[in-house]
This record gives sequence, structure tokens and C-alpha cells, in this order.
Amino acid sequence: MPADLAVLGLGRTGLPLAQAATAAGVGVIGYEPDPAAAADINAGRVPPGTLAAADLRRMLAGGFRATADPAVLGRVRTAVICAPTPLGEDRALDLTAVSAAARALAGHLRPHTTVVLESAVYPGTTEGFLRPLLEADGLRAGRDFHLAYSPSRLDPGNRDFHLANTPKVIGGCTPACTEAAAAFYGRFTERIVRARGPREAEAVNLLETNYRHVNIAFANEMAVFCHDLGVDLWDVIRCAETKPFGFQAFRPGPGVGGPAAALDPNAVPLFAAMPAQGQARMLGHPLRMVELAQEVNSRMPRYVVQRAAALLNEHGKSLRGARVLLLGVTYKADLASQEGAPAREIGTRLIELGAQLCYHDPYVPQWRVLDRPVPRADSLWEAASEADLTVLLQHHRTYDLQGLAVKAQLLLDTRGATPAGAAARL
Repeated sequence: MPADLAVLGLGRTGLPLAQAATAAGVGVIGYEPDPAAAADINAGRVPPGTLAAADLRRMLAGGFRATADPAVLGRVRTAVICAPTPLGEDRALDLTAVSAAARALAGHLRPHTTVVLESAVYPGTTEGFLRPLLEADGLRAGRDFHLAYSPSRLDPGNRDFHLANTPKVIGGCTPACTEAAAAFYGRFTERIVRARGPREAEAVNLLETNYRHVNIAFANEMAVFCHDLGVDLWDVIRCAETKPFGFQAFRPGPGVGGPAAALDPNAVPLFAAMPAQGQARMLGHPLRMVELAQEVNSRMPRYVVQRAAALLNEHGKSLRGARVLLLGVTYKADLASQEGAPAREIGTRLIELGAQLCYHDPYVPQWRVLDRPVPRADSLWEAASEADLTVLLQHHRTYDLQGLAVKAQLLLDTRGATPAGAAARL
């Protein structure tokens, strides 16, 4: 009897999907090409930035298993590809892991299987890149097996919204493909939203991700603008968000981290510019707003260092030789993941300018900058009182900011989390 689901890629997207499906009574196997990583998961060792250890233990008790054997992929009704697509040096999405997962699946793909891609990709990837790989052994999408795209909408650490109560967007290569994927996700998701096709579903991911980056960039520009004018931006945001329509509050910070990177419109591959009939055309309208957002957000780490140097200078101290304590080096509050976090670039610039750096983060026991370990503060209060400057980069709930503002010689708050007047704020 075939298993219900195979999840290919057991990272920050794949494991939570497997968790939700297992909890709903779906028989799940996880495909992880690295045998050591699969063994770690089966032993209850959680990959960083995915699940709590207790969640993985419940999954294993519910029958979930990870494997590096691709033969199991021939015994499932549904296969969901959740392979990572990190940004390369050219800021283009790296589809290597998606390609490897697709090739592993294609060698064992059976008729009537439903295949869904959830990885973050460019519009056109499902049909232009994934489909040919899956059809290599003769089966045809829409005729012999179902193929669809569904953007992952996971928000790590969000206590209110999770996979079950977040609407699931699905776009299939045919209406039947869409319905097959909808029937599967309907087993553990409350609401299904049908897109016109996979390209539309992929563009949903593009729109949602870049919406975040563009609005954070505007907030970051406002932070610099308001500081130069002597305006309290955080009070401006507090007042503006009382408007019940036409406004959504975004807050500035030291940069933009996390796995959902903005799509570089100049890095879109040729297959993504292919219309359905296969006639090539070039993209004539690059996403200028996204380009500008990337420029603004990428400047923020440098701006934070400039503010740090200016704050020290105002108090008769130089950044060179100053003892600087960084608080919170993860990309999001109360999570351990450092993916894309601006802290490393800020730390690098501070060290290059001669600062003596140390850090504190309850979720990061060891941290390296410029391939060298950075000393970790054992006593937060003592470190803050001894440092010439303390910089809050991430507001973890465990931080008593009012108390830290009293203890610290100087405190630069890049998150607007301290009480008004207690610290210098971004």
C-alpha cells in the first residue's frame, strides 16, 4: 500500500509541512539525500530553524520517518518538493537542490501521482524548469501525473498563523492538476485558494515577498529622513497606525534578513520569460521598486555603523578601540536562525573599523565574524555596563530593555523597542 506523502527537502519549509500532514493522520515520509542528515532527524535531532525538538518527537511517534533512499518516492500518492533555493553570488536563485530533487523523483515517478513544488522560485519555473525534468522518463504532466505550484506561506515563530489556518494558494498545470493538489492540501488546511495556473501561483510568492521588502525599505528611508530632521519616527508610526484604512505599519531595522529574499529582476532566467506556447520573449519591465528596495535595505547595516560611530563621538569616544556589545544576532526575534541576518555585516564593519566586539544572544551559543569567533557575553548586565556602546539588533523577549537602558553606558536601539527617551533609536 503506497504512503500518502513524500516531502523532498526537510528544511524550514519541508519539516513543518510534514509535521502538519502527520498531525492530520497523513502517512508521511521525508526524503533527504544526505544519509547523515536523515539519520539525525530519525534520532530526534532537529535541523536549525525548522521545528522544536518536541514537535519532531511527536512526528516520529506518529510514524514519520526520513530516508535517503529515493526508491521510496515510487510508493507515494503525493510528492511535495520543498528544496532550498538560496541566492547565489549573482543574487539569482540557485535551483540546484530543486533539480536534484526532481531528478530523484523522476526516476521513480508513477502514473496518477500528484507533484507540487513549494520552493521559492521565479514565475515560470514549474512549467519551464521542473516539468521537463519530471517528464524525462516519458510520463506527461496533466495527462499521466498532476503537477502544481503552491507558495509556502510559513512565518517562523508566528503564534497566531500556521499552516492549517493560513489560506493555501494552488495553481496547477491543468484544472485537474489544481483539483488534485487542492484535495491533498484540503486534508489539513482550512482554506484553498485556486490560482489560474502555476505561473500565477508563483507570482503570488513574488508579490508577497517583495511587498515586504519594498515596505521595509520605505520605513528604513523614513528612519534616516526623520533622524536628520530630529523627528521621532517611532512616534510617527505609533500615530499613523491608528488609521483604520489605507495604511499598514512597517518598522525600520538594521537590515532585512530571513529566507524570503527579494527577487532580483535582473536575475530572472530565460525560461521564466517563456509564455505558455513556448515562444521566447525578454522581460521588458524590470521591477524597479524591488531594485530600489534592495539598494535601500542593503545600506542599513552601514548606516547602523555610522550611527554607532556618531553616538560614540558625541560622548567623546572613538569607534576605534571601543568595546561594542551586539544584542541579538538572529534574523527574527525569538528564533535561532541567522539566515540573512544583518548582524554579521554590522559586526564585520565594526571590527574593520577597530572596535572590540562581543555579542549576546540567548539562541546563538557561538558566533563567528570574518571567520573568527566573537566573544559571547556570559553576564548580559555586566557586559552592558562594561561596553562603551550596546547595540540592540534583535529584540528577543528575554531582554529587559528598560533595565538594559539603565545599565548600558550608551544604547543604540535599531528596533524601536526601548521606552521613549531611554536610548538612541534608529
